[in-house]
Amino acid sequence: MKTALVHDWLIGYAGAEKVSEDILRLYPSDIFTLVHDPKKMQGTYFHDFKIETSFIQDLPWGVSKYRTYLPLFPLAVEQFNLNDYDLVISSSFCVAKGALTNHYQKHICYCHSPVRYAWDLYHTYLKEAKLEKGLKAFMAKYFLHKIRNWDSMSANRVDHYVANSNFVAQRIKKIYNRDAAVIHPPVDTKNFQLRTNKEDFYLTASRMVPYKKMDLIAEAFSQMPDKKLVIIGDGPEMDKVKKASKKNIEILGYQDNKTLTDYMQRAKGFVFAAEEDFGIMPVEAQSCGTPVIAFGRGGVLDSVIDGQTGTFFHEHSIKSIVESITKFEKTAFDYEKVRQHAESFDNEVFKSKFKAFVNSKI
Repeated sequence: MKTALVHDWLIGYAGAEKVSEDILRLYPSDIFTLVHDPKKMQGTYFHDFKIETSFIQDLPWGVSKYRTYLPLFPLAVEQFNLNDYDLVISSSFCVAKGALTNHYQKHICYCHSPVRYAWDLYHTYLKEAKLEKGLKAFMAKYFLHKIRNWDSMSANRVDHYVANSNFVAQRIKKIYNRDAAVIHPPVDTKNFQLRTNKEDFYLTASRMVPYKKMDLIAEAFSQMPDKKLVIIGDGPEMDKVKKASKKNIEILGYQDNKTLTDYMQRAKGFVFAAEEDFGIMPVEAQSCGTPVIAFGRGGVLDSVIDGQTGTFFHEHSIKSIVESITKFEKTAFDYEKVRQHAESFDNEVFKSKFKAFVNSKI
């Protein structure tokens, strides 16, 4: 059986790339992607496979500013000739699921999410990009409208959907009117060691962008001067986070994985305020035996058990976070059980479930 993997773009190594990497381990494939930056992907598993890019790769600044060509993404993904393959697997968070296949081919899509800036984050995206009024705003709205139309139309090109969480499966049902099996993304839990002697501080870590709500976490802990918070991360919201932080908050900026893991192991709790499709970092924290205080929407509803491996807050407000921390400190967590729960998201579990699903459909 000859297999092709369609991945939106290969210009960095993050959660979606980890999923595709494990898919390649199960089904060695030729790779089709809109753009590929070999320097940024150097040393990754993708290096050993044939990679075919779209015409966007050859456009001016096609790799470095590929998002500029968003209106061309549907056309670009449709130019891939996949006729020689029996099985097509798409790893899609933008347009990969729209690749063209024939009736005798199976197309299985691992959907990280329908295009969020065209659907549920449409108005948020326009507001943050300052594209609510004017000619540029009109053009952006027009092209996102076209993307939505194409995204809906191309949904039935996929034979079977797999979602990375129940949250995304619900979104697939609403937008595409298609059912999706849920197979959580892989987490290399073996890279994180259990530590049961926790220290008296909380940790939050993320890129500092608006939807991560890092400033809100800082504001909440500034209202709890007896509790220490360590913040790891950098990004455009750094100044905002600094202004919201008082003396009980330590901001370390960007740190390497070794340092981040060390803090995760030692922290008494990991604070997570984003609404994510899944959210790898809460599982990584639990892999260290560290329970999670999380915003109770999105993928964390799959990965965190309230009262057993963490607690939830249900509003993006200082009051809600403070109340959740209070509840957290009254809960007796079994750190070994927190770790055991995280192991159910290990990459070997993902590979076993994904292989069983694909084999049942071909």
